[in-house]
This record gives sequence, structure tokens and C-alpha cells, in this order.
Amino acid sequence: MILCHGEHARTRRALASPSRLLAATLLGLSLQATHAAPDYPVTAAQRSTARQVAEAGVPLSELAPNAPESHVVRRGDTLWDISKLFLRSPWRWPELWGMNLEQIRNPHLIYPGQELVLVREGGRARLQFGRAGSGTVKLSPRVRAGDVDNGPLASISLHLIEPFLNDAIVLEADELDKAPRIVAGREGRVLLGRGDTAYVRGEMPPLRNWRVFRQARPLLDPDTRALLGYEAAFVGSAEYVRPGSVTPSADGKTQEIVPGTVVLTTLRQEAGAGDRLAQAPTRDTTNFVPHAPSAPIAGRIVSIYGDGMSAGQNQIVALNRGRVDGIERGHVLAIQRAGERIADRTDPQRAALQLPDETHGHLFVFRVFERVAYALILDAQTAVRPGDRFTQP
Repeated sequence: MILCHGEHARTRRALASPSRLLAATLLGLSLQATHAAPDYPVTAAQRSTARQVAEAGVPLSELAPNAPESHVVRRGDTLWDISKLFLRSPWRWPELWGMNLEQIRNPHLIYPGQELVLVREGGRARLQFGRAGSGTVKLSPRVRAGDVDNGPLASISLHLIEPFLNDAIVLEADELDKAPRIVAGREGRVLLGRGDTAYVRGEMPPLRNWRVFRQARPLLDPDTRALLGYEAAFVGSAEYVRPGSVTPSADGKTQEIVPGTVVLTTLRQEAGAGDRLAQAPTRDTTNFVPHAPSAPIAGRIVSIYGDGMSAGQNQIVALNRGRVDGIERGHVLAIQRAGERIADRTDPQRAALQLPDETHGHLFVFRVFERVAYALILDAQTAVRPGDRFTQP
């Protein structure tokens, strides 16, 4: 999905949305600075819409309270960080480029060293690319050499979710029941650590890298108690050493089972007998950007990853909505705390009051399964607990 559309009716709606005005301002600037760039993924109609919106700017009331006059992009900045500097609604940042909402494909990206300048005039505000003392800078796509830190900005701090992009899994059925399992450690060890040898029973193709999981547990919907899937807690990684075998015993009457061998290479917790092995997929490090759902959505937090009773900023939670419900990677959701029921002490009749629900934080969805999704807590005013509701922001 690309936000900016060419139809005139949609253009009017975009112009009517203040937060989208500032978003499209940078898209227009980027497009004007690179007019010779190919149309993919931004069409001519979308360019026209962006320019119209960019010319209007946004009311000053839509800026963040302490929006700076300019900001030079630094290493370690994220799109989320920068959006909070300028906008009241940080998840609007991807709209600045009209990019594909699943991953950054637009070549006009923001890099460390570029300057963003906020221009205020006539009660409205616009953003420009600039360089201190030299006015507007024309940017064009080009090959950039350097280390990873000099690349385009990540949407959020990827180190917070990178370990969970492949290691946090939800299965439709308890598929790990039939997966290879650890049956013993060398020298009778019960708890196994990094570098320890583990012996495994089960069919294991000779692939080098494997993941180790604890036996999967069911995830139940907080409202309906329906089974949403099975969550397998990640234990660590293992490296294949040699296969197992089954050979006839010396007397030929029985079979001798020799388990396969792996070495535990990385661990988040100690491994042990009964833990299951699954093949390690290619790591998914695709960048994706924060954006609000395009349609109303609501649900509840199922659990805190790691069995916690409550969580705060930068922790991971499981949601009772997934792909079938329209949840996408990059969705930003508002965490809702249910309003209390109280008695009106100013009323002689002590009337019962239901206080309204209040937003007390935001979630960033980074992994989506059929009926479950994992999200990072971006911010939270109070502790986040299983059962808390979430909605579109």
C-alpha cells in the first residue's frame, strides 16, 4: 500500500489531514530534488499529489511542542526518533516518501549527515532538505560506500527486535512434538550451556545451523479462550556435528540407537533434555516503517514474552490479532487501559461512574502470524499487562 494517490478526491482528503500534510511535504521535496528519478515506486500521479500537499504545509498546531528549527541526521537516529522531533504523530513518518509500507523501496532515503530544516511562515510549516549555510540541497540516488551505520536510517532501533525477527515463533499446531529433541548431555550433564555437546534423537538433515526451543505452549484468546496457536520459547542455537544411527546389536536381536550430536553455540537460557530443534531460516532483516492501520482494529495483549506478569518500554508482547485480522508488520497501535468504575462522591446518591479508557502507550508490530502478532512496546506510561486492549492510534 502506498499512501499518496493521484485521484483528486483523495488529494482533497490528504490536504484535509494536517498530519499527512507535513508527511507529504518531505515527499514533495524529495521528488522535486530528484525529478529525473524513475517512477518506481512513485507514480506521476502520486508525485502530483505530493507536490500539491507539500505546497500547503501544515498548521503550526500539528508540530511537536518542541519541534526544532533544524536537525542534522546522526548515526543511531531512527525514523521514529526523528518523527517525534517534528510531528505529534510519529507513525506518520513513512508518509514523507509515499513508500511501500512493507519495506523501504524508495531510493530517496534519508542518510546520516543530511539536514532537515523546518520553515515556518504564514501560520504553517514545511520541511526542507538543507545544509547549514548553503540553502536547499539537491539529492539524487547514488551508490554510497561505507559501513552499515552510514546506510539509510532504520525505522526503529533494530537491536531491540532483531533477536525476535526469526526466533519468536507461533505454530498453528504443536509441530515441535515431532521435531528432533535433546535427550542427553555429555558426561551426564542435565543443564547445558554454551559450547556444551548435546545428543539428539529424531530426523536431522545435515544442515549446519539449528535453533533450540522449549516445548511449545498454547496461546489462548483473552476474550473467547479460543486457541490462537502454540508459542515456542527460544532457547538458543546449535551447530550440527554428526548424524545419529540405528545399528543391530552384537547378538542381532535388538537395535542399538546412537543419537545425533550438536554443539550449543548461543543460548538465552540453559538447554536440557526435552528441548526441541528446528531448522534455522535465513534471517529477515528487511527494514519496515511505522504506520497506522488503514482500518479500525482492536484486540488484546495475550502475553508478555518470557512469562512476565507485566512489561514496559522495549519489551515484547503477543497480540490476539494476526494476518487474518489485517495486522501488518510496521503497524503502530495504541495501548488502552480500561477506565475504572468509581462512585461519584459529589453525588448524594453515589452514582456509579465508568471512567473512559485511556491510551497509555504504543506498540510497534514487527512479526505477524495467522492469528497472532508480536509487537515492541515503544512507550508506556504505566505497566503493560496481559489483557490490556489495543486499538488503532
